[in-house]
Amino acid sequence: MLLGFHGATTMPCDLETDVAVTAAAGFGALEVWAVKVDRYLADHSLADLNALFVSHGILPLTINSIEFIAWRSRPPDEYAEIQARCRELSRIAQAIGCPTVVVVPSPTPDRNLPWADVVAEYVRVLRDLGEIAGEFGIRLSFEFLGFGWCSVRTPRAAAEIVRATGRANVGMTVDAAHFYGGGGLLDELDALDPARIFAFHLDDLEDTPKEAITDGTRVLPGLGVVPLDAICGRLKAIGYDGPCSIELFRTEYWGWDPHKLAVQARAAALRVLSSHFVVT
Repeated sequence: MLLGFHGATTMPCDLETDVAVTAAAGFGALEVWAVKVDRYLADHSLADLNALFVSHGILPLTINSIEFIAWRSRPPDEYAEIQARCRELSRIAQAIGCPTVVVVPSPTPDRNLPWADVVAEYVRVLRDLGEIAGEFGIRLSFEFLGFGWCSVRTPRAAAEIVRATGRANVGMTVDAAHFYGGGGLLDELDALDPARIFAFHLDDLEDTPKEAITDGTRVLPGLGVVPLDAICGRLKAIGYDGPCSIELFRTEYWGWDPHKLAVQARAAALRVLSSHFVVT
């Protein structure tokens, strides 16, 4: 399993810092926060961006993310912006050898909306965006969110949508914190196709009611209540051996020295993963 760092874990840092601390801490890969790429490209070229990764020996795993992609939750003209963003990030990903762009579902527009309508909505959108990304040879990874306001909250739900989309370059992200917060069941992981899991986020959560979970209640793997050992065991059992990254949004950690944080994140991840995977 290739273990990577994640730009959301060091949110105040710039992209150059993310790449440098990722390499210095012993990671081989980085999930790239898209806004940091925007800032970097404001005064650098795509060739510079590619050279940044190559010079540090770091593989860009994903560009993360295009948020709230469904049509229902936004005016039609804003969907054109989603399409344009997909094209832009796919072009960047192609230039730096990054295989995947992460896309995120929208808030639930109406709690009385039938599930079949939700599925149909995302199938339409993911087919369309998948076609755009496919022009550049890029995959889209659909990440369910465990928050109560989100329209797609569990692996079972995301997998149903991905299957119905029927595009080889559309898969899903499994995030441990969102799995727990959204009420996902371990048996749901047993039913996933490992070839359709394009990313795995390893993170943990404080011991709070699930209704109180936010990105800011995340903690280093092994310090919280998420059943990480069981999750990893189920993923291993279905044959998943794809990439894993450490995605933490905790504002407390944003104040740490980024190198110290990256080192501690890698050590924490290895303690969790080593029982199930050979980690590189």
